[in-house]
Amino acid sequence: MRSQLVRGNIDVLSEIALNRNDLPVKVLSENQTWLALLIKRAVSGDTVAFEQIMIHSQQKVMALSWRMLGNEADARDASQEVFLRVYKYLGRFKQDQDFFAWVYQITVNVCRDIAKQRQRHTDRFASMETTSTAGLAGEQAGADETLIAAQQRELIAGAMATLPKKERAAILLRDIEGLSTDEVARILKSSSTTVRSQISSARRKIRFHCQRYLRRKELRRSHEL
Repeated sequence: MRSQLVRGNIDVLSEIALNRNDLPVKVLSENQTWLALLIKRAVSGDTVAFEQIMIHSQQKVMALSWRMLGNEADARDASQEVFLRVYKYLGRFKQDQDFFAWVYQITVNVCRDIAKQRQRHTDRFASMETTSTAGLAGEQAGADETLIAAQQRELIAGAMATLPKKERAAILLRDIEGLSTDEVARILKSSSTTVRSQISSARRKIRFHCQRYLRRKELRRSHEL
């Protein structure tokens, strides 16, 4: 019953956080005393305190989930699962840890789980495809390319989607979320050297992806003239 109540609160708060434009500028990590008090109250069962933690964290979790999974539906599912796990394991959080780094680690793990489930579903579906459905998939790919050409902002997202999961997580946490290399390494349970290598590789692949896209676009234009 209690878990169902929490899930219901998470569903409602997800909508609130996603639609609010007046979220407080102050970040929880800037006031460790306040954060520690909220965590202590939430661990003792104070749902209002947990809701405050959620409201201040939701946008970060949703943004990271969306970038890792590539679509809103999966990102929403991931965000809900993240806060269910935060609620469940909040008692294990150590006050000397960075709270958002801890939440990011949970988010990365949840996104990986969802990506694996989605891949298994895709593999099962692919095994059932016929020649005609493959043709439809090709038409959809063409439509996707047209959409990307019309919306330049999708270019980087497309490049991100081509990255291996570990490289994508590393560059998102480092370049988008602004965490240090050491913090990213702790979240991904890796070494700083490995993370630096992953980030360098990811940046190189993104540049190549963008350059190739622009070359193709110019080539199409030249053929149309």
